[in-house]
Amino acid sequence: MASNSQNPRRTFAIISHPDAGKTTLTEKLLLQGGAIHLAGEVKARGQARRARSDWMKIEQQRGISVTSSVMTFEREGITFNLLDTPGHEDFSEDTYRTLTAVDSAIMVIDAAKGIEPQTRKLFEVCRLRSVPIITFVNKVDREGRDTFELLDEVADMLALDVSPQGWPIGMGGQFEGVLDFTTGMVARPEGPSKEFKGRRDKDPVLPEKFADEAELAQAGYPEFDLEAYRNGDLTPVFFGSALKNFGVTELIEAIADFAPPPRPQPAGDEQISPDRDEVTGFIFKVQANMDPNHRDRIAFMRQVSGTFKRGMKLTPSGHGKPIAIHSPILFFAQDRELADTAEAGDIIGIPNHGTLRVGDSLSEKNLVRFTGLPNFAPEILRRVVLKDPTKTKQLRKALDDLSEEGVIQVFYPEFGANWIVGVVGQLQLEVLISRLSAEYKVEAVLEPAPFDTARWIRGSDEAVATFEGFNRANLARDRDNDLVFLARSAWDVNYQQEKHPELVFSATKER
Repeated sequence: MASNSQNPRRTFAIISHPDAGKTTLTEKLLLQGGAIHLAGEVKARGQARRARSDWMKIEQQRGISVTSSVMTFEREGITFNLLDTPGHEDFSEDTYRTLTAVDSAIMVIDAAKGIEPQTRKLFEVCRLRSVPIITFVNKVDREGRDTFELLDEVADMLALDVSPQGWPIGMGGQFEGVLDFTTGMVARPEGPSKEFKGRRDKDPVLPEKFADEAELAQAGYPEFDLEAYRNGDLTPVFFGSALKNFGVTELIEAIADFAPPPRPQPAGDEQISPDRDEVTGFIFKVQANMDPNHRDRIAFMRQVSGTFKRGMKLTPSGHGKPIAIHSPILFFAQDRELADTAEAGDIIGIPNHGTLRVGDSLSEKNLVRFTGLPNFAPEILRRVVLKDPTKTKQLRKALDDLSEEGVIQVFYPEFGANWIVGVVGQLQLEVLISRLSAEYKVEAVLEPAPFDTARWIRGSDEAVATFEGFNRANLARDRDNDLVFLARSAWDVNYQQEKHPELVFSATKER
């Protein structure tokens, strides 16, 4: 069945604009994959999972779910790891970093709305890493836009070749099912709810309009080309309705057949291949303070190579001291025997007390440094002002913790007492204030900072020292003690760049 029998892992994410149907689609994929049994209860199969009982208590206390970050299911010999991309109105760095840990993505588009701003932003992130994309046009059972118009919009806005794999037979009130180009069958709606319950018509008779459209689509758009898809140049397009179960099986099969197995990951000039013997991986996400009393955190590691075994020692690039991983959370532990090992492409949750940070590489020999998990220059900068000045120490600890987790970036100015936080989206500021209060018992307010953006400065010691002499009032250090120029405007950045051509003013920094 699958052409990728050499590695039966598929690690992917679903990207979409809020409300395009990502949650429903996720639930239906898990249902089809047997990871859950009834819609509405996202629970993994084996109740005997070791990690389960401890986590349930914490999840109830905290009202957040750790297991929903990674959902794993198996089907026909293939293990699917579905990573959840945080779906905020505000694009956050957390979403970007989750996309560094996947090998492919499903892009969900609402048939009535086409490509929306958030989808476009997430798509750009996938493009940076040439992550291949399968497109799912959702909600075709409701009134939507013209099908050709939707396909052309994807092609034009995203500069991608589109290759439709099927065709909706009508939309909304006219909806009569979805034609599959490969098999020539039509999946039909049944019953008063017009759901797909498994009925597929062979040699269907189609209304003339749709027969013509389907023929035109097959002739007019490129055929599916595996290599073009895997290079990120072409997207196969499926039509369906997650809510009514149309197109869900086709999507799972497309990921099994087309989506790449674990890909090599960039580490400076070299690429670390999944079949390297040594266990290597990188931390792309940290979920903090599941239990407020213990300040513990879960670091999520994307395994890049090797076979991980419980109790193994790995060395993080952050501080170079080996740590033994005795109680990893392995998300695919449907079977007790499997729960002690993980392979390339899997995600491992590592409980720790803040020793692991986003962007750390882990390996057995400490020789590998994965690249491509940047911090972005913040688009919003604010001063943090304490309501109770005696809590300075607690605030520093909280800001360091939250910047480690990637919620915010923190800058400590060379002059002046007020620390500055930077974020990419407004929502992160609200998260910051509520978490400071709830978890650290620190009451603070955010005030406008006189700065508009930040740039990391690099250059020879001499050039940097000269620059510092003139600009001390606009300089700060980040949590790694790297020098940052706080600019009042984009004009300011350009002016300084022209004046100091020997320095690099960078809008991103490798974590």
